[in-house]
Amino acid sequence: MNAEACDLIVEAAMGRTRGELTCLGRRYPCALGRSGLGPDKREGDGATPLGEWPLRRLYFRPDRLVSPACGLPAIALTPADAWCDAPAHSLYNRHVSLPFDASHERLWRADHLYDLILVPGFNDDPAVPGKGSAIFVHLARGDYEPTEGCVALSRQDLSSLLPKLDTRSRLIVRRIG
Repeated sequence: MNAEACDLIVEAAMGRTRGELTCLGRRYPCALGRSGLGPDKREGDGATPLGEWPLRRLYFRPDRLVSPACGLPAIALTPADAWCDAPAHSLYNRHVSLPFDASHERLWRADHLYDLILVPGFNDDPAVPGKGSAIFVHLARGDYEPTEGCVALSRQDLSSLLPKLDTRSRLIVRRIG
């Protein structure tokens, strides 16, 4: 483990779809949800939730990357990996395997956004139906286009942060201004 746990601190003004992530004093631009920051996250609202959560694990695409150095559990994705976003389902806001008959998001994507996925402990202990699912830290589009509620970083920036993370690390999202 790292001598000092690195927290991912995201700050943005309300209504903004871009923010700044700070880790151990270094700042990185990041994309946020299309609705900006949200104090009361709801499924499908496009907001990045305000709050603080432990980082649980890292998923990565083994056909595109070698297993990254990271102090979190690192799990290689497969084409069968997905995330349940159906509030009424018993596996809401959980990793699932395809085929899966309820609403879900595929984690194995044609684009590169989910080549690296950090999973914070948002709405998972226990998952509250409708409070929001699949809030990740993942790769950003080149122009930092807004996400559906996640935090997104450039590949270079997220890759450089991974060795600084361990099971003590947290995602902290707060508003400024």
